[in-house]
Amino acid sequence: MLAVAEIDYIRHEVNQKGETYASVGRRMGVDPRTVNKYANQEEIMKRERQRRKSPIMDPVKPILDKWIKEDLNKKRKYHRTAKRMFQQLEKFHSFKGSYRTVRDYVSRRKRELKEIMEDAALPLESFPVQHRLTLEQRHLSTILKLLIYPI
Repeated sequence: MLAVAEIDYIRHEVNQKGETYASVGRRMGVDPRTVNKYANQEEIMKRERQRRKSPIMDPVKPILDKWIKEDLNKKRKYHRTAKRMFQQLEKFHSFKGSYRTVRDYVSRRKRELKEIMEDAALPLESFPVQHRLTLEQRHLSTILKLLIYPI
């Protein structure tokens, strides 16, 4: 697969300048069929990231998610580290995977949950503070109360 800059160069040379596929291919060191492919391509095809099944992590993902969510309700000092989670998985759940696998999953999951929490936060609005009554206003309010509710 060629870099984006190389694809742009091929398109420019063939479509704008009218160079032949063979001449552009010779200059770039690629096959003329490759030049033809990229010159006539409408859009640059982006590969989607490959999703792999994880037979080792799938059984323990709900456990890790539960622990991570529990830790969100605790002080940071009392959060479990990825290493501690890995040790607990090995000890209590007979986990056979590697520490690196657990660490990567925990890191990614914490980042995702943090983004969700930031999006869910309500913006704080401040309301103007009501000013205290001046001495004259207090006397006036007292007088009005007496007029309305005589003793």
